[in-house]
Amino acid sequence: MNDEQLRTMIRRIISEELNNDDGGIPIGVSNHHIHLSEEDFATLFPGQKFELYRQLKQPADFAAKQTVDLIGPNGFQVSHVRLLGPARSHSQVEISRTEARELNIDAPIRLSGNLDGTPSITVKSPNAEIQVQGVIAAKRHIHMSLADADKYGLKYGDIVKVEIRSQDRKTIFEDVVARPRKDFVTEMHIDTDEANAANVQADTKAYIITDDQDK
Repeated sequence: MNDEQLRTMIRRIISEELNNDDGGIPIGVSNHHIHLSEEDFATLFPGQKFELYRQLKQPADFAAKQTVDLIGPNGFQVSHVRLLGPARSHSQVEISRTEARELNIDAPIRLSGNLDGTPSITVKSPNAEIQVQGVIAAKRHIHMSLADADKYGLKYGDIVKVEIRSQDRKTIFEDVVARPRKDFVTEMHIDTDEANAANVQADTKAYIITDDQDK
């Protein structure tokens, strides 16, 4: 089975799961991680290639075996930060706001790729150390298949309100960005701060609140 066949199978399985449930959207909790450009990867891991650690739910993405340490301007260090692949055109570090305070970095809340004016951080591997300009706290969003975007009447960039139906801490998140794309499977992404605040567990789901429900 080649990569494209594997991705097609993953999309079909997840689509079937969504169509057979109660309309809830799976939640992916994003821990701190880093995306690297090919140039920065070659500097930090000379002579190496991305090594697969685990396939992620989005078919094109994977967690690599390689990890790095993040060092803030105050000397505080976050160790063993996972590299996600494939390579990006620009390196990007994603941390929680809690970690941003510990590192003494004012990481803005942004969508992935929106890096204008973002701060820098020291990134260290066993082989080298570089400065990466592009530290953000990820804005909560929903990766969405085109079929589900059509079902909800959403387009890229639309803002929705989402209810997290967790035990004891049911939470409503506003300002959630819809991000439909033809190769995406539907999954809401929040960071560890948000997940802990809402008591998100492995089986917790999110539900988009429609205008009718909001009245």
